[in-house]
Amino acid sequence: MAKELLKGNEAIAEAAVRSGLEAYFGYPITPQTELLEWLSVRMPELGRTFMQAESELAAINMVYGAACTGARVMTSSSSPGISLMMEGISYIAGTELPVVLVDVMRAGPGLGNIAPAQGDYNQIVHGGGHGDFRPIVLAPASVQESIDLTGEAFKLADKYRAIVVVLIDGSIGQMMEPAELPPMQQVDRQRPNWAVTGAKDRDRRILSSIYIDPENEEQTNFRLLERWNQIEANEIRYKEYYLDDAEIVVVGFGTSGRVALSAVRAARAEGIPVGLLRPISVSPFPYARLKQLSEQACGMLVVEMNSGQMLHDVQTAVGGKIPVEFYGRMGGVIPLPDEILEQISRLCYEPVAPSANPRESWMDRMDLAKN
Repeated sequence: MAKELLKGNEAIAEAAVRSGLEAYFGYPITPQTELLEWLSVRMPELGRTFMQAESELAAINMVYGAACTGARVMTSSSSPGISLMMEGISYIAGTELPVVLVDVMRAGPGLGNIAPAQGDYNQIVHGGGHGDFRPIVLAPASVQESIDLTGEAFKLADKYRAIVVVLIDGSIGQMMEPAELPPMQQVDRQRPNWAVTGAKDRDRRILSSIYIDPENEEQTNFRLLERWNQIEANEIRYKEYYLDDAEIVVVGFGTSGRVALSAVRAARAEGIPVGLLRPISVSPFPYARLKQLSEQACGMLVVEMNSGQMLHDVQTAVGGKIPVEFYGRMGGVIPLPDEILEQISRLCYEPVAPSANPRESWMDRMDLAKN
């Protein structure tokens, strides 16, 4: 199929349609509203379910109910809207239902603004509601990757009966790039053997997240943990650039990783032995690969559009073996390649001790830049 010029939000929506999405429930919020608008046209014309709920709370609970039937279900929102969905997300996880969620991140905290940011990392990767569960989280860095990973999200959700989040920032949702959409899949009307589909000719099936007996609740948590161990063993995804001989490793996801790649290429042109690891699955996180790289490299630089949330995961992977520096922009400001190149050069020529606090040193550098 030929490539066409597509906006990120609309591309994700159409990719979901072509992946067999049967029901969508959502609420408009910038910068993801185009996704909802696209589905408001496409789903009805295909005889599928679309509903704009009265709030994000209502939307996630509609998703919860529809997912119980075994249908392919999705919702989408942006940062404060995702916060409102957290209770329902936890119920969905506790009931072991496959659901796809798209989070188009904006700046915060609070209402913040509609500019792109990556401040939802902790909320999605290390949060996701109360209790012991972890969602699968995929972080594309382009429109094409957003399309591909949306299709993959539905497959993973069905495979593991889990929540899968496609995590992008507003710049990816709003940008337009040439991309190729997948062919249309037939909607699979055959329901899994756990779904509630009416019990006229079979025993009743009960789906619930309530386990009054603590031992039953513990068994459910063990089952979720065992499933997560399988996910960690089989579903880690990342991309590597120039890492064969890299002495400095830059780590960034989504837009930060994309911008960092431009800086890495510029640094390579200056003869600096630097490479990039861009996590695609930020949950499960590529701890093992980063640990390997810490044995090869003399330093790492984490780049994010927040105050250093993925930073903790990188530090955990490295285990203090080498210095881990941080550079971030917040409030909807996207880091520029020249800014990251400056940090790469500084790490190359002015190495820091492993015990240094990367956030404090970053704040000091920002203060110097302002002065």
